[in-house]
Amino acid sequence: MAKILIVLVFQDIENIGETITESSAWEKLSQFLNLRIDFTKEISVSVLELLILITVIFITSIVLKVIYRILTRKVPEHDKGKFQVVFGYFKWLVYVIIFLVTLDSVGVNVTAIFAASAALLIGIGLALQTFFQDIISGVFILIDQSVQVGDIIELDGKVGRIEEIKLRTTRAVTIDNKVLIIPNHLYLTNILYNWTQNGSVTRENVEVGVAYGSDIRLVEKILINVANNHESILDDPKPLVLFTNFGDSSLNFKLVFTLNDSFISAISKSDLRFAIDKAFKENNISIPFPQRDIHIIDKNK
Repeated sequence: MAKILIVLVFQDIENIGETITESSAWEKLSQFLNLRIDFTKEISVSVLELLILITVIFITSIVLKVIYRILTRKVPEHDKGKFQVVFGYFKWLVYVIIFLVTLDSVGVNVTAIFAASAALLIGIGLALQTFFQDIISGVFILIDQSVQVGDIIELDGKVGRIEEIKLRTTRAVTIDNKVLIIPNHLYLTNILYNWTQNGSVTRENVEVGVAYGSDIRLVEKILINVANNHESILDDPKPLVLFTNFGDSSLNFKLVFTLNDSFISAISKSDLRFAIDKAFKENNISIPFPQRDIHIIDKNK
């Protein structure tokens, strides 16, 4: 009987010891989680708050990956690398916002952080305003696909074939082999003409005037023949001659034709003008110059 009592007493002592040990471990864990790290006098963060912050950022990163996959489903493979860099800027911005919102939610004095970095943030924001406008415009170009490599565009009176679309700028080459560096934000603030979005074939025209009294049917025939003999002009649709107006000094015509490459339209139009001038001279058709009659009044008479 005595032995039984001794065994029971020892078991109770062991149970009490385990309870004390468990209680002591929880207190240590609680003390560790509540341990605060002081960055400044006004900014202090506990270990538990840091763990919550890490968890929230981890979940945010997973959500951002899902969003990235959804947005890039229709983006061409050669543009995904550019979009990934752009999305990287957006991702870091989201991280900063989540970071500050989470700290504010767990009771950290975020106002002190803003106060410490307000001047720096304002300076950076002003310096990077145009930069981020170009970046955002680049994102719209990649997603909307309104402009692609190989397109011929006219922007602010300048024409060029697009060679490369970067995050901040677009590089285009003009007909005289000059490189245009176009900031992407100009696509949002200016009217853009895409000559080749519907294909490289475009409808062009050349205007010419002939002297009054000329054989207009012969003029029509000459213009059609000149267009048909040019290698860059398509047979379908056929070239067309329009009698546009009775001018002050001339009868005005417009030769309408279709080119298979609008990027060389300036060269093709020049070739046509040379050929028209030659054909008119051969057929005694003159291209008049503006004439004015001057009447001199003699007041002494």
